[in-house]
Amino acid sequence: MKPSIKPAALLGAAALLSACSMAPTYERPAAPVAATFPSDSAGAGARTSVPVPLPANARSAVDTGWRDYFTDARLQQLIGTALENNRDLRTAALRIEEARAQYNVQSADLLPNLNASAGVTRAKTPAFLSSSGQSTIGKRYDVGISVSSFELDFFGRVKSLNDAALASYLATEEARQAAQIALVAQVAQAYYTERAYAEQYTLAQQTYEARARTYNLTQQRAEAGASSRLDLRSNETLMETARASALTLARQRAQAENALTLLVGQQLNGTSGGGGPASTTTAPMTAAGGMPNDQQLDTLSALPAGLPSELLMRRPDIRAAEQRLKAANANIGAARAAFFPRIGLTAAVGSSSPALHGLFDSGSGSWSFAPQLTLPIFDAGRNSANLTLSEVRKNIAVADYEKTIQTAFREVADALAARDYLGEQVNAQRAVQDAQADRLRLLQLRFDNGVASSLDVLDAQRELFSAQQSLVQARLLRTTTAIDLYRTLGGGVK
Repeated sequence: MKPSIKPAALLGAAALLSACSMAPTYERPAAPVAATFPSDSAGAGARTSVPVPLPANARSAVDTGWRDYFTDARLQQLIGTALENNRDLRTAALRIEEARAQYNVQSADLLPNLNASAGVTRAKTPAFLSSSGQSTIGKRYDVGISVSSFELDFFGRVKSLNDAALASYLATEEARQAAQIALVAQVAQAYYTERAYAEQYTLAQQTYEARARTYNLTQQRAEAGASSRLDLRSNETLMETARASALTLARQRAQAENALTLLVGQQLNGTSGGGGPASTTTAPMTAAGGMPNDQQLDTLSALPAGLPSELLMRRPDIRAAEQRLKAANANIGAARAAFFPRIGLTAAVGSSSPALHGLFDSGSGSWSFAPQLTLPIFDAGRNSANLTLSEVRKNIAVADYEKTIQTAFREVADALAARDYLGEQVNAQRAVQDAQADRLRLLQLRFDNGVASSLDVLDAQRELFSAQQSLVQARLLRTTTAIDLYRTLGGGVK
């Protein structure tokens, strides 16, 4: 029985030695960014107010689920559908399954593989080789359990490869979370972009209809000799300009809806084709609401930025980059271990007999024990090149990790800068619109009293239309910034 104990003892020793590793001690690189986010941009000293007050009890983005952040019921439905059907997110989930399977395959090498075997061998021995001088046919029956080519991981090669596979799996999981946050933000941006085009289209449609009525009246006046041909052509120019704008916005709205459909992963419900500027057809997504009002935008933007160091824990893309760095670090350990001897173990225990009925008789036990040591002597520089390759890949991973942090810092800083100013910009643009509307009203009164010319009125109409469109664009930009702020701060995934 003593020989059968030795393989078990060696397997136990191998399990203890597998805790060794020649990988470098991992140290997180210092974040190559400033200690704080920029509090403001140049020229902020001229400001007299802060447009977005931050409540003292405001929750961080990572603690705020997307259902709590985006309260529009239609948008919530679209995001939920996208999380179920978006093909990019589905691919990311399958990547996790792939990485998990690869990790399970690699981790299996840490333990010996036991195989049960049974076989029969028939062999003919020629007469000139037989001791009896006659040819013979022999039989042998074998049954047993074996361990085949199990590597005793004295220098941590297998453990390093297992650590690298685990880090790759975790990086894939973080990448999926990053993809989910990005998808939520993309759906919200596409949704509000479509809503902005819808609002602009409505303005253009109303403007076209109003100018068409004015053009018809001017045409009648021109036919009666009460208006000049110049007035008629000026009114026609404004009318056709509004028509062209409405057509452009109808196209942009249809394309925005197509982009939203792609993100959601299925056809949108409750939609119908939009008509031209002279059409009364209901435009797409009639069940949807408009863009958030100022109070809602203030609530959306009220997210504390925190410190740049907190991004390391909040942003899944940064955590994924760090896991990739850990995988590269572990691969160095495997490359270093390749310079040292590799010890493999093959062992078997079972029963053998020349007859099937005697296979389990007393005294039929058999065993084999075949350790093998492989010592690299000359490999034409292969191991050195692999070590250099592993070290270079780690340096690449470090650079990628640092670049990911810098990109995250820039995205947050941009979102904060936009938050500081866009609230006031929307207010200023609304004041421009109100002033243009009042200007048009006053010029219309002067024109009715014969003081102002029709060209002045036409110019005021054009300026008001431009101000209305600019206000919608400014509100969309502020909405997009609120979404970007949520995403860049590592918004919640639930």
